[in-house]
Amino acid sequence: MPESVRRPHGSVLAFDFGEKRIGVAVGEWSLGQAHPLTIIRSEVNAERFAAIAALINEWKPVSLVVGLPVALDGTTHTMTARCTRFANQLRGRFGLPVDYAEERLSSVEAEERLRESGYNGRSAKEHLDALAAQIILQCFFERFSQDSTDRNHHAHHDST
Repeated sequence: MPESVRRPHGSVLAFDFGEKRIGVAVGEWSLGQAHPLTIIRSEVNAERFAAIAALINEWKPVSLVVGLPVALDGTTHTMTARCTRFANQLRGRFGLPVDYAEERLSSVEAEERLRESGYNGRSAKEHLDALAAQIILQCFFERFSQDSTDRNHHAHHDST
């Protein structure tokens, strides 16, 4: 169950973690909508976390979401461990609940959306990571909403 179940109202920041860039999206629990926000372009941890601290200060999220990359068959790989470490660092530094959202194919979907919007090459790359973060957060909201619907459905049937 997501850590943020206790906080169904307020904003959420989501991260598409990469070694060179971190895509960031913002969303609102009450709307269940995610929007691309920015890309943190740094490989230096101090710079990355300073940028994240500024975003947290600005948006005042009630929770964070980190995309968790897995292989197509669902197994973990090198980046899975790095993203888990990043999520643990976020939790430790900022004291906010951090949930994971599977990000299988989010970058591929982001590339397709950008291509359909007329972006290509370098211009597409400028937006890719933030759009991938948006897709991760939107999928998280949809999964959370579906889980809530399933729980309510079962609770209703259990009481009848």
